[in-house]
Amino acid sequence: MNFDINFKDLDWKPLALVPLLALLALPLVGSGSTWLTLTVAGLAMGMIVFIIASGLTLVFGLMDVLNFGHGVFIALGAFVATSVLGSMTDWTQSAELWRNLVAVFPAMLVAMAVAGALGLAFERFIVRPVYGQHLKQILITMGGMIIGEEIIKVIWGPQQIPLPLPEGMRGAWLWGDAAIERYRVVAVVVGLLVFGVLAYTLNRTKIGLLIRAGVQDREMVESLGYRIRRLFVGVFVVGSALAGLGGVMWGLYQQNVVPQMGAQVNVLIFIVIIIGGLGSTGGALIGALLVGLMANYTGFLLPKLALFSNIALMVAVLLWRPQGVYPVTNR
Repeated sequence: MNFDINFKDLDWKPLALVPLLALLALPLVGSGSTWLTLTVAGLAMGMIVFIIASGLTLVFGLMDVLNFGHGVFIALGAFVATSVLGSMTDWTQSAELWRNLVAVFPAMLVAMAVAGALGLAFERFIVRPVYGQHLKQILITMGGMIIGEEIIKVIWGPQQIPLPLPEGMRGAWLWGDAAIERYRVVAVVVGLLVFGVLAYTLNRTKIGLLIRAGVQDREMVESLGYRIRRLFVGVFVVGSALAGLGGVMWGLYQQNVVPQMGAQVNVLIFIVIIIGGLGSTGGALIGALLVGLMANYTGFLLPKLALFSNIALMVAVLLWRPQGVYPVTNR
């Protein structure tokens, strides 16, 4: 089973999609500076969407679990960040970027820890009884998300809560006539780090080898003395924690949070993992970047078609490759 990009036998064609889309948009946008601003913004949005989607991609690709309740971890991470950052105003209101990062980094860690803990309970009481039953997984995880949203309302209230960017992350760097927003650069760096860690872990470590072997032949791996169930629970917890991290990034991107924010982003996440190949981390990265660029270009050129653009993108990719850009085979 192919879980990710094997660099020795890599199909390079999907990698050309992102620069191809950017080049096609250049003559349509017209202005080079406007195109550069839109492109950087689209890549940053794509990286944030990738962080959000990476957890679901991991869980589905390695555990074959359709978790439609993924959004609750996103919302929880964002709301936890509002509490953590709200208690560090001296750091977030500083104009120095390093002080802002000192505040945001603990907020990310706490959000990931809380989302991971909820993921552990979610797997034990909601997902475990329906392993291997996709229809029941969809129904029960959606119910779990609704319950999670209500719990968030009990703790933080049902109203929208502001999550302003730290002072040092506001504004933009000017490069000629192009404006490169500071937070978007931070989002690109965080997204690349997440992708790098995931790719290295899955392809270069013993844990990654055991996970991949356990999916192919669980009985054989267990006969060697490894407890695959515990390993898979760990995968679910990591996927939930990544969703919490994505929630922090998305909340700062939107600069506000609502209990329903996870459900609102769910459609975008599934578009990304379908484009990517239903379980491929590398494919999800390409899908997320395509979605981010398409949303920004279409929003600028044809605002009325912006909502439809990503669905059209998914259809176009599936017409080219019905199983996604990097399909996980032997599903």
